[in-house]
Amino acid sequence: MCFSLLCYWDPCASGGQGVGAALDYFISKGQIPDRDGGQVTWYHAANSKASTAEALKSAAHMIEADVLLRGREPREPIMAHPPHSDSDITLQDWLNEVLLSDKGIKLDFKSLEAVQSSIRLLESVKSQQSRPLWINADILPGPNGSPGQAVEAKGFLNSVCPVSPHAVLSLGWTTGWSPQTENHGYSWEMVKEMEQICGALPQPVTFPVRAALLRQSFTQLHWLLQQSDRYSLSVWTGKDDVYPVEDLLYLRNNFDKSRIFYDITEAQDAAFKKAIGYSSIVK
Repeated sequence: MCFSLLCYWDPCASGGQGVGAALDYFISKGQIPDRDGGQVTWYHAANSKASTAEALKSAAHMIEADVLLRGREPREPIMAHPPHSDSDITLQDWLNEVLLSDKGIKLDFKSLEAVQSSIRLLESVKSQQSRPLWINADILPGPNGSPGQAVEAKGFLNSVCPVSPHAVLSLGWTTGWSPQTENHGYSWEMVKEMEQICGALPQPVTFPVRAALLRQSFTQLHWLLQQSDRYSLSVWTGKDDVYPVEDLLYLRNNFDKSRIFYDITEAQDAAFKKAIGYSSIVK
């Protein structure tokens, strides 16, 4: 997982709107009935022309894609996930397609290399229309995660914040999970280090947290959300992760549902929505 940034593209927007601006956007489009992050759905890895076209036809509210700097000339932002270093669609062309829709955007960065040129592209089109925008990257080592895989926090924030002052930053931890070992949760040290970084930021922040590590971390994550009404959680999952739907229900029943998003697999989403009485939307 990576470092996420959620923006609401509106020159008049204020950071105080928080992630609620994304919910308000989908409510205004008649796509969700109320401020409930559990109703927002996602399309993953729209990293080619074909998958982007499929995503635009889907019922998903948010389209997720990965951004890299092309591994050959011309060195420009493209839609690809490591180990790939090339693609049949650039970020510019991807934006041209997605901006014709009313979908929200989630861009995933694994390194700083493509950030500045990508942010410039986003700024160049921000006046076209307002929509939710998430920019994703892990900035700290987390449970069972590798420190070397984290995007350098200071460099990321210095690149993004001055150019996108109304962005909602979604900042995550590198993590790992294995069915064969004891999987530790988000420790007090981890959440307090994140709060130390985010407490001084003017923007709202959403924290990507791994669903399979929730049970071990409820107390720490509850504390983190209590530190500011600018904060929210974005629950995500690895495709092979195993966890009980009760963990998602506990989170939903004990946290403000307008501050929790669920970026999980289709099967997990179906089980979750069945448990809370919603119809699952195929992504």
